[in-house]
Amino acid sequence: MIRAYDGIYLEDAMQNFAVMMDYGAMVCHGGMDGFYDRMLASDAIRQFESGNPRYLAGMSGIELANEVIFTAGESCGTVTYVLGSRSDVFWTGWSSAYLQWYVGTSFANLKRWGLSAGEVRRMYPAFHEADLSKFMAAALSVIERSRTGEGSRLKRQRRLAGLTQRGLAERSGVSLRMIRAYEQLDQDMAKAEAGSLLNIASVLGCEPEDLLN
Repeated sequence: MIRAYDGIYLEDAMQNFAVMMDYGAMVCHGGMDGFYDRMLASDAIRQFESGNPRYLAGMSGIELANEVIFTAGESCGTVTYVLGSRSDVFWTGWSSAYLQWYVGTSFANLKRWGLSAGEVRRMYPAFHEADLSKFMAAALSVIERSRTGEGSRLKRQRRLAGLTQRGLAERSGVSLRMIRAYEQLDQDMAKAEAGSLLNIASVLGCEPEDLLN
């Protein structure tokens, strides 16, 4: 697997990402989830994902957080940040940074596959005192289920209807490529055209909301 940056940057990247999340959650409206949504929309995170050394190790976590906030066009409060006991949010950022590097994908894809910051945070009680490999095994299992469509409501409804992907595509008028993308969570069904969503639901004999993860 080709990763975006060399492992020599990994420790600094994880630390800075964790501080960014921890600090951002403190100063932004909406807490961690609100900051995370701002982060996903920022150019700063794309620079981080692509392995830009300035964003991995050349800036502090607080500087990263402030850049995310600034580019979102917002003015959040400030706090005196002291890195002491590691919070659940810090652990969430630290673990997520390693996962993103290891898998070699974007944080947006991790969210799409069921590993948003909120979902990782819910794993904190079970894994924060364990070796990181334990968290990774659980996280990779979540990704595998999503990537194979096991986490897709569309796939469950299609199987209940006794249809193949091709059969659903032919009856609904939605391309086979898009059916596969929806099932693998590469595309978000909540963003599908209303007509496509209604056609799929009609063929499967369910409500449109039954198809949304």
